[in-house]
Amino acid sequence: MAILRRCAGKSGGKKKVSKAEQLRLQKEEEERRLKEEEEAQLQAQQEEAARLEKERIEQEQMENLKAKWERYLSCDGSPDPTVLQEINTFMSLWREDQNEDVQLVMEKGEQVLNTANMYEDSESGNMQAVIKDKNVTFCIWANLKKKVRFKNHMFCDVEHGFDLPKSLAVSSVAIRILHTHYDHVSPLWLQCQSVPKLEVLDSEELTQHSKDNVEEPEEEEKKSREEPNMPTEKEMCSDGRKVGDVSSSHALAGGAFASKRMARTLNRLLSTSVLPKTGVKSYLGWKFGWKSRLLDVGLEAYTYPPEEAEDAAHPPIQITLRLSDDVMYFKDPVIARWDPAGQQWRTDGISNITYKTQEKSITFEMDAFYTIALLQDVHCNMLYQAWELRPTGMDEALLIVTTVFATIQIQIKGNQCMLSSVVVKEKDVLSHMTGKWISPLDLRAVLKKAGVNIFPGEHSHKYVSVNKKAPLAEDRAYQQMALVASAFAFAWSKWNLEAGQEKVVFKVSEHLKADSIEDKDWSLYMFNGQKAQKLKITETSEAFSEELEDDSEFHSTLYHMLKDFASKEAMDRVEAASCLFIDVVYQLLLATRVLTYS
Repeated sequence: MAILRRCAGKSGGKKKVSKAEQLRLQKEEEERRLKEEEEAQLQAQQEEAARLEKERIEQEQMENLKAKWERYLSCDGSPDPTVLQEINTFMSLWREDQNEDVQLVMEKGEQVLNTANMYEDSESGNMQAVIKDKNVTFCIWANLKKKVRFKNHMFCDVEHGFDLPKSLAVSSVAIRILHTHYDHVSPLWLQCQSVPKLEVLDSEELTQHSKDNVEEPEEEEKKSREEPNMPTEKEMCSDGRKVGDVSSSHALAGGAFASKRMARTLNRLLSTSVLPKTGVKSYLGWKFGWKSRLLDVGLEAYTYPPEEAEDAAHPPIQITLRLSDDVMYFKDPVIARWDPAGQQWRTDGISNITYKTQEKSITFEMDAFYTIALLQDVHCNMLYQAWELRPTGMDEALLIVTTVFATIQIQIKGNQCMLSSVVVKEKDVLSHMTGKWISPLDLRAVLKKAGVNIFPGEHSHKYVSVNKKAPLAEDRAYQQMALVASAFAFAWSKWNLEAGQEKVVFKVSEHLKADSIEDKDWSLYMFNGQKAQKLKITETSEAFSEELEDDSEFHSTLYHMLKDFASKEAMDRVEAASCLFIDVVYQLLLATRVLTYS
């Protein structure tokens, strides 16, 4: 009996585990293992990112040292712009050599004037000359005949021209047009502004803004310290702009712009001036050998209309300009003049503007001679209508951004990128800029200079109704997209608008061949920076839904999410991708901000 009781007690102490419990434990163990793998891979990615950042910093340091050494070897006296002491020394020496520079200009001017007879216009008998290089175009016309019936003059080499009022047509004057391909006046505006001007919205937007945004007194007081006052209704034009002032949502196309924060200068100015009768006499005297009169009097600017005749009527001066082919004008440009007294760009004093799109010329009238520039809305190519990033080979990809006016294709290869094409109305433009491998930073500068701005600035959201996204979700999405860009294509999805601020939605497709992607090959993915999921809906679904795709689950990164459905070949290509290629893709995605500005 004792033996039987012991056996019974021993068998009763053994607990039997059910099959369901075994499956649950196995599932928990598998989930724990997967989580540990994901954490390990995430840590490896972070370490790789840290290594890449360290390499980038080391590369920058090497480039800086190399540039410093090359500057030392050149011995041309140019200062290092990053060293304040060298800049101050250079400026001091430059001021000391001012007289020599003026003398050099006089000597060069003597050479030009001694050959003035070479530039006499055989038809009109007047003198004309066009001298240009890559930075400056200098046009000068001297009124030798003073004909009453003079109508206009066109400098054929550059297609710049002017019409003169009768009072100037019969006077001994010379007209100078100076076209600079750099902006040397807008910095004067920036120096005298303690707070950059913000864009003046149109009247409807101002009304809506005042209704929808009621701020607390403390916030209003804080905002009043940070922003200048808006103009009153009487100070506004019909289009909402303050009379005379330039709206800071415009950039200078073929000119410079006042606000660096809200606009991008295209670094081209055109200065017009009239030289007085005494100056021209001296000029003519030099032509015929009366050299002493030029040295005694010299050429000086003549004010038109004359200050002594304020009440008299003075007709305007008409100017015709041929616009450069290396700058895109997507809308009729706004003409602004530089106000030296106020140190700003203004639009008053300019009238009767005619813009000919096909001829790329613009004609307008001015009440005086000014330094002028052409303005263009810096945000005219935002929002994007669509975008796509697809691989074209190992460490190669193509980024396509489609705007209202243009389609821009940027090719990526290794650590460089190249403008592949800019298509406007089914026509390739800016061909002089395509086919050149440069860095992402240089590409941004080149496109902005050409008037093609697809790179939002810090305050661009104030001027464009954007699809605002949380910075964490947006930035991490760009990082993850760049990480797998060597094997996966990404594109715009209409459901990104419906996903809210905390989440981004985009199309994804495994893409290992250099051809186009069919609609059926796309899948939708949603990501909030910490959780990625594959959606069940498609681009053609009737409504937005966050329902998971069948046989899919959540992952902490987009990389692990795509790994569930990717082929071995695709993941091998992702693993073999160059860190420099990944960094360039990330830079371009972050610069264009396709998830917010589309």
